[in-house]
Amino acid sequence: RAGISEKSYRANEFIFMRGDNFQYWTGIVTGLARMGIVSRGGKAASFAGLTAGAWFGEGTVLKNELRRYDVVALRDTRLAMMDRRTFVWLFENSVGFNRFLVGQLNERLGQFIALLGYGRTLDATARLARSIASLFNPILYPELTLHLEITQEEIGALSGISRQNANQCLKRLEREGLLRLEYGGVTIIELDRLRHYGE
Repeated sequence: RAGISEKSYRANEFIFMRGDNFQYWTGIVTGLARMGIVSRGGKAASFAGLTAGAWFGEGTVLKNELRRYDVVALRDTRLAMMDRRTFVWLFENSVGFNRFLVGQLNERLGQFIALLGYGRTLDATARLARSIASLFNPILYPELTLHLEITQEEIGALSGISRQNANQCLKRLEREGLLRLEYGGVTIIELDRLRHYGE
C-alpha cells in the first residue's frame, strides 16, 4: 500500500497530457475520464472512456516512456495511482499480477482495434452505440451496472461527436428500444444490440 496514493481531479482538468512523464499505473476509483489526443490543428480523437474500476497506463509504465495521449476528467474524478517502483516489483515477482496485466492489455487492444474499425465503417449513431457498449466490458470496467450516470455531452466526448449530434443519436437508439434516456443518465435495455449496432 505504500506504493499507492490517491488524487482527485475536477471536471475538465487534465490528469496528464501527451508528452508528460507520469510514472503511475492509474485506476479510476470514482468519476469518468476520457483518453484521447488533440492534433496540432485542434482536431480531437477519443480512444476510450474510463469509468470506475478501470486501470490504464500499464504500457507507458512498462516501457518507462512519456505519455502518448491525454487523459482528462470529464467529471470530478478520484484516482488510485501505483508508483512505477511498486508496479515493476509486482511485474517481476507476481504471476497473478502478470495474468491481470495480460488480460487488461488483451482487452484494451481489442477495444482499440474495434474503435479503429468503427471510425472507418460506421455512422454517428452506430459509433455512439458502440462507444456506450464499450463501457460495459466486464474486464476493463468491472463495477458498472446497466445504468450510466453520464450526460449527453460526456457521451458525445467519448464518441467523438458533438453534444447535439449525440442527442439525436441517443433519441434514435431510445426509439429503437436499446436504451432509456433519464435525467443525468442512460439505462441500457439491449446491451447486445448496442454492441452490434450498425452491422
